[in-house]
Amino acid sequence: MAALAWLLIPLVAAIVAGLWGSWANRTRKVRGDGPELDGYARFREAMEKQHSRT
Repeated sequence: MAALAWLLIPLVAAIVAGLWGSWANRTRKVRGDGPELDGYARFREAMEKQHSRT
């Protein structure tokens, strides 16, 4: 009976891993790159500005 229990542990772990993998790989609503690209453009503009501290 103990050997059966030791064989069930990897089986249950494989089932849980399969369920988690299918959940983690589910299709999500794609948001696009718009907000990230806008933020990057603002960052570049701020870095390219000439600051007069002299």
